[in-house]
Amino acid sequence: MKKTCKECQKEFIGRMDAKFCSSDCRSSFHNKKNRGQRKMVRSINKVLWNNRQILRSLNPEGKASVHKSKLTERGFNFKYFTNIFETKSGNVYHFCYDLGYFDAGNGYLTLVVRQEYVD
Repeated sequence: MKKTCKECQKEFIGRMDAKFCSSDCRSSFHNKKNRGQRKMVRSINKVLWNNRQILRSLNPEGKASVHKSKLTERGFNFKYFTNIFETKSGNVYHFCYDLGYFDAGNGYLTLVVRQEYVD
């Protein structure tokens, strides 16, 4: 049965359910279709990675206390984080992958490294 490829518009012979003449055309079609979504995800991942690098640079020993302004000066974006963890005592940690912080008050943040017991 002759069909028309959804990507290159060429006619081809294939299975009844075939939509593309080749795997290259199939990949190209789906890459174009998903381009916008991937671009958004990449930009968010870039912000998250930047946040993680800032936390890493300010916390070389595994636990540190810094003023929030130090993170802001370096371009930290507080709107983006990968997860939140709340302790039994009520401290709310925001994590960028494995590095996190919580508000210690008076503009200071306590920086931490994620421990195995944190889920």
